[in-house]
Amino acid sequence: MGQSPVARWLLAGLILPVCLTLPSGAAAQEADVDEGRLLFESQCGSCHGPQGRGGKGADLARPQLRRAPDDEALMSIIRRGIPGTEMPSSFLTPSQVSSIAAYVRTLGRVAPEKVPGDAERGAALFASLDCRTCHSLAARGGIVGPALDDVGARRSPAYLREALVDPAAALPRGFVQLRVVTEDGRAIAGVRVNEDGFSIQVRDLSGALHSFWKSELASLEKEFGQSPMASYAERLTPEQVDDVVAYLASLRGGA
Repeated sequence: MGQSPVARWLLAGLILPVCLTLPSGAAAQEADVDEGRLLFESQCGSCHGPQGRGGKGADLARPQLRRAPDDEALMSIIRRGIPGTEMPSSFLTPSQVSSIAAYVRTLGRVAPEKVPGDAERGAALFASLDCRTCHSLAARGGIVGPALDDVGARRSPAYLREALVDPAAALPRGFVQLRVVTEDGRAIAGVRVNEDGFSIQVRDLSGALHSFWKSELASLEKEFGQSPMASYAERLTPEQVDDVVAYLASLRGGA
């Protein structure tokens, strides 16, 4: 049997408001970006900065992301993290991952941050300092600290400045400085590479790797919140700090 005019009118009254509230494609995309911004600020901003300009995490306010050239790669990184780095995996839903990725893509339209200082002068200053004792650049230098070839893509200018003037405030997650003394009196200072309940591996400041059974050690001192890197606050003028930061910010691994 067909529906009566009254029934059809009642049914239309129920359906029409629902249809009118369904967002268009553009509105739905805008809603995704808005949700992604809120999620990014709460989940990602502490490392990448609230506007994605970087911090302990990479600078995302760029038209092209080296590790995420397309949306699929970007969503994979958000979901799975990057092994061997400070970028963790997440427990976000697929919808949340998609929203964050949509927001991150909008960051590439943000005007690049202007960095005070002169990168050429900074390069000359960098070469005159002892940075390569611990850091490598173009496969030359030490391995105690992170390589600097793409540090401008991984860290914000503000983070780089802090690392120069107050290194202990800019330590990566999980970093621990160690001082160990073996039973035969050998003393070694360095950074923790790995540790379990029975053993510990230490890289000394020359780059040599040492592995010990904890039972072999006379003492094991963990210096949390301390850095082997000395502050350059007194060694460089504020203008020279600007120049070195400008140089480091320009190092983007050829991207």
